[in-house]
Amino acid sequence: MRFQFSDEDQRFREECRDWLEDNIPREKRPLNAVDAVDFDRAWQRRLFDAGWAGINWPSEYGGRGLPIVRQVIWLEEYARAHAPWIGSNFVGINHGGPTLILNASEEQKAWHLPRILKGESIWCQGFSEPGAGSDLAGIKTKARIEGDELVVNGSKIWTSYAQVADWQELVLRTEEGSQRHKGLSWVICDMRSPGITVRPIQKISGQTEFAQVFYDDVRIPLANVVGGLGNGWKVAMSTLSFERGTGFIGEQVKLSQDIEELLDSARASGRLGEADIAEQIAQLRAEVFALRAMTYRNISEVARTGQPGPEASVIRLFSSDLRQRIERLAIALAGETVLDFRYGDDDFITDYLLGFAVTIAGGSAQIQRDIIGERLLGLPKSR
Repeated sequence: MRFQFSDEDQRFREECRDWLEDNIPREKRPLNAVDAVDFDRAWQRRLFDAGWAGINWPSEYGGRGLPIVRQVIWLEEYARAHAPWIGSNFVGINHGGPTLILNASEEQKAWHLPRILKGESIWCQGFSEPGAGSDLAGIKTKARIEGDELVVNGSKIWTSYAQVADWQELVLRTEEGSQRHKGLSWVICDMRSPGITVRPIQKISGQTEFAQVFYDDVRIPLANVVGGLGNGWKVAMSTLSFERGTGFIGEQVKLSQDIEELLDSARASGRLGEADIAEQIAQLRAEVFALRAMTYRNISEVARTGQPGPEASVIRLFSSDLRQRIERLAIALAGETVLDFRYGDDDFITDYLLGFAVTIAGGSAQIQRDIIGERLLGLPKSR
């Protein structure tokens, strides 16, 4: 399938650009999850009311039902306009919601999808555990069935926005004695349920977005299971395909903007004349263009099949490494001024510190390499 922009797409791009120019919040988004949640909800509601939320989501659930090509255009213009990070809405918008669209019952979709798009429901992800980070098949959080409820015990970690979330996409083991991929279920967990304890974790950047979540006899209705009991691995794979594929398109687009700003900075400081700096910027710029081509190819696949395939891992691995290298060069160009950094003052230094996690988030770099090797190259399993 060819990926190209029609005249109608170009007019849509101009519409996106004009609206963003007139409506982007002038105030800076707070960095900590608790401080930012009201900002995030208000911005998401403004997007929804103006018709810019869920551009490629089905119209019956509050979206616009447009092709995913239009979503890409929106994200490109969003990054170009320096629009605020969607923050606490990230999980619901970028992979929780798409997972529901693909796997949930009509009742589940009708209840949750409009609330996600309006910013009324903040979601978090309950996948990783202290003993099973990127190894989803190794999770131990369990649920036993009592009547029409699941009773959950265990813990999850690295749960972004858990302290402000209303709902959680939670993967747990619902079949006693099951191992690895079998016996898992993907459920919608109300984060206000009795028995849930959230302990925030501060990042190296100074932000407090991560948390560890503990479940002590937490009761979840069986009606909240998505895709059926025991089908959690299949549903979770669709979640991860969105997270690794289309979920980070906005960040991938932003890298194009970052490298151009880095080029302008090097030129203004006179350091572009240094051979090694010019060479690094040229290499990174070329790789950003290559990343965009890979992203467009992936979007073509999504348009054809409805969800990203294992090729998304190539993009996720490449983009996370590229982001770290761009941020390291930005720090090098800043020189000794970085020593004066105070938390929240300089976005590029905060981005640099956050960048240490990007080769772990959404599945570690090694997990991505395993997927590429096994599913794309046909190599034997690593373990």
